[in-house]
Amino acid sequence: MGQWTKARIQLCGRFVADMDGSRIEDTLPGRIGRVLFAYLVLNRGRPLPREKLLMAGWGEDAPAEARNALSVLLSKLRHGLGAEHLRGRTEIELLLPSAIFVDAEAALEGAHRAESSIAEGRWAQAWGPAGIAYHVATRPFLAGLEAPWIDEWRRRLEEARLRGLECFAAASLGLGGPALAQAEERARMLTELAPYRETGHRLLMEALARRGNVAEALRAYERLRVLLREELGIAPGPIVQSVHRRLLGTAGN
Repeated sequence: MGQWTKARIQLCGRFVADMDGSRIEDTLPGRIGRVLFAYLVLNRGRPLPREKLLMAGWGEDAPAEARNALSVLLSKLRHGLGAEHLRGRTEIELLLPSAIFVDAEAALEGAHRAESSIAEGRWAQAWGPAGIAYHVATRPFLAGLEAPWIDEWRRRLEEARLRGLECFAAASLGLGGPALAQAEERARMLTELAPYRETGHRLLMEALARRGNVAEALRAYERLRVLLREELGIAPGPIVQSVHRRLLGTAGN
C-alpha cells in the first residue's frame, strides 16, 4: 500500500477518511471500528495502550469479550489500513502523514486564531478562521456513535462553535458600516444558542447601539438582567454593566 503523503479526515457531519485521494471509510470494521479509528486519528503519532482503546471503544463497563473483540478489530484495521500505518501490538500507534487535515481539530484551531485576530483588532483576518470554527462545529461530531470521549469532544466543539460565532459578531462590529447588520444577526443567534452566555447579549447591545437603536440595546440589557435574576439569581457581570452605563449616558444626551 505504501506510505500516505496526505490525508483529509472529516469527523463532523459525514464521516470521511481520504488518504491520497482514496476514500477508505467504508473499509473500517463497523461502528466500533469507526470509533477506534477516530480515536486513533485524534491521538495519532503516539502509542496507545490497549486499555485506552478498550475504554475508547467500550467505556468503563467493557464486557469480558471486548478484549477479544478489540484484537479482531485491530487486525481488521491493520489489514484495511496497511501494517505500515498501524504499528504495535501491546501499544497501538496510527501513523498518518504530516500533511493532514482533521476538521474537528481545524475547528478548535480556527476559534483560537479568530480570537487572536480579534484581540489584535484585525477584524477582517478573523472572518476565515471564525467561519471554520462555526461551520465545522455546527455539524454533528461522529453522528450516531457514542462513547464518553466522544461526548467530551462534542462539548469542546460546541464551545468552539459559540466562540466562532462570537468572533463573527465581534469582527462585524469592528468592521462597522454595512457589517453591523451581520453583527446584530450573529449576536442574536448567540443569545438564542447560549442565553446565559453574556457575550452574545453584550455584542447585541453594542451592535444595536452602533446602528442607532440605543433604546432597543437598553431593552436587550433588561431582558438579560431579568433572565439572569429569575433563572440563576445573579446580576449581569461588570463588563455588560459597564456597556449598559455607557448606553444610558448616550440615551440621556
